[in-house]
Amino acid sequence: MRVPFRLAIAVLVTAALLPVAGFAVDVKTLAAAVDSHYNHLRSLQAEFTELYRGSGMERTEAGTLWLKKPGKMRWEYRSPKDKLFVSDGKDAWFYVPDDRQARKTAAKKLEDVRSPLAFMLGKTKLEKELQGLSLASDVAPMKSGDIVLRGVPQALADRVSEILLEITPEHEITRIVIQEVDGAATEYRFGEIKENVAIADGRFQFKPPPGTETVEEGLGPP
Repeated sequence: MRVPFRLAIAVLVTAALLPVAGFAVDVKTLAAAVDSHYNHLRSLQAEFTELYRGSGMERTEAGTLWLKKPGKMRWEYRSPKDKLFVSDGKDAWFYVPDDRQARKTAAKKLEDVRSPLAFMLGKTKLEKELQGLSLASDVAPMKSGDIVLRGVPQALADRVSEILLEITPEHEITRIVIQEVDGAATEYRFGEIKENVAIADGRFQFKPPPGTETVEEGLGPP
């Protein structure tokens, strides 16, 4: 039996729309699974690559990241030069040895682009923190089988237009892309992830070396 052309087109269109409708439920389920995964973590260690594009320039840096509840993080940059961004949950420091200057701010006032890493500290709920959380079907994941979600962070909405999160089948976040309203983009890629490792609290404390100028103010991107 020959299928009428209009009916065939209608069937194809309906079939194409079904996965989209289904993803509305899948996104909620996936977000809840990611929340559950990170809410059960006490600490995390990973190698990271940071890529920045904006103002006519591109920059790639790499190092090691440590996270520990509640609210502790340490970004130890090794390439292309040493830098340190560390927070004990109360104070946050940004230190570049070559500059002989350390900037300090209260963690609760921190508006640094690294702030969205709170997702990996298990402190937030994705659907609550990211408005319009949805499947980013137009963005290719780094690894086959991963899913990319997008949303707008409420806390940084005046500065960040959207955030992309790449999620593995194990509900780990392996990539975060932060798109700023001025067109700049910062991307974090994570590898060699180790969960619930023993990390001493001293790793999240910082004391400026002798001869270092200390500036107490809000921290921007390095």
